[in-house]
Amino acid sequence: MNTSHWPRIAVEARVRQGWSRVRTAFWPVMQAAMAAGVAFWLAHELLGHQAPFFAAVGAWVSLGFSADRDLRRVAELAVGVALGVALGDVVVHVIGTGAWQVAAVLVVSAFIARFIDRGPMLTTQAGVQSIVIVGLPTVAASGGPVGRWTDAVVGGLVALAVAALIPRDVRRRPRAQGRTAVEELAAMLGVLAKGMRTHQPSDIEDALMRGRATEPALAEWQDACAAARDLARVSPAARRHRTELQWLNRSAVRTDRAVRNARVLARRTKATLGTPEHGHDLSTLADIVQRTALAAEDLAAALGSGSEPLRASTTLLVLAEELDPFTLAPDDWQVQSLVLLIRSLVVDLLEASGVDSAQAHEALPEI
Repeated sequence: MNTSHWPRIAVEARVRQGWSRVRTAFWPVMQAAMAAGVAFWLAHELLGHQAPFFAAVGAWVSLGFSADRDLRRVAELAVGVALGVALGDVVVHVIGTGAWQVAAVLVVSAFIARFIDRGPMLTTQAGVQSIVIVGLPTVAASGGPVGRWTDAVVGGLVALAVAALIPRDVRRRPRAQGRTAVEELAAMLGVLAKGMRTHQPSDIEDALMRGRATEPALAEWQDACAAARDLARVSPAARRHRTELQWLNRSAVRTDRAVRNARVLARRTKATLGTPEHGHDLSTLADIVQRTALAAEDLAAALGSGSEPLRASTTLLVLAEELDPFTLAPDDWQVQSLVLLIRSLVVDLLEASGVDSAQAHEALPEI
């Protein structure tokens, strides 16, 4: 079996998903980078510090590169950075630097951070920044004994201002990740349909590889949905989008099931293959799988734009009505088993498009 093309498929999927992440993170990264520059400028020009390293660090760390910037999270990180820098400065000026000083400042910073707030990010950042200060005491040491702490405070305040003043749509990232994940599924189904027509095991293997490569995109989609739901609980501006966020989350779960069923279908198809002359007739199923792929593309477009996936659900309902294994393959039980798998796949996609489970199952012919 020729497997030389597998790395190429995996790399292509990684590249597609990587560009999707870059597009999603573009504006958050630009905002965080500008905030770091502004914080550095403020500390340099207004406070007179020659190298306000921690002003930029505080702004960048607090904002990060994600669009999910609720004020609590940004505040946790900003306070953590400022706390760690302050404790590090105290240790350096009182007891100096060294291995035991690093351990001591970590213990103290962790306990104080846990006392201040339950957030793990605050404790982590307090520890990291205190290590930087104690371990590298000469870095950005300008502005006197509290200079680095005031730099960190400036950075944190700039980050809080950006998080509070720049409008953001919590739906953007789940939408983008959803579109990417469902497009990956559509591509897999397209290759699988090709393999059914050609009876080439290599095409089926390609489909399986594409299915496996979809897992990171699905995981990122579910993570984005979870982060958006958490933000909607505390942000009045995001709360009005809870209905769509719930749909996006349900769609992510159903799409994950659809991908699993598609992979089972591909493995079963590979086991069923013969030659076009002496094997099973899969041409009708190939057409159905291709139409399912097109419906998945429509679903991906609807997810990405936030519109109702009416075209996708209509196509899938029509497909469901045709999935009678005894009509499509009256004398071939192996092909009938493939039809049963396609039925599960179509139901999953119907539910992902917003059709309730009862209606999706009722659309299927009774067997």
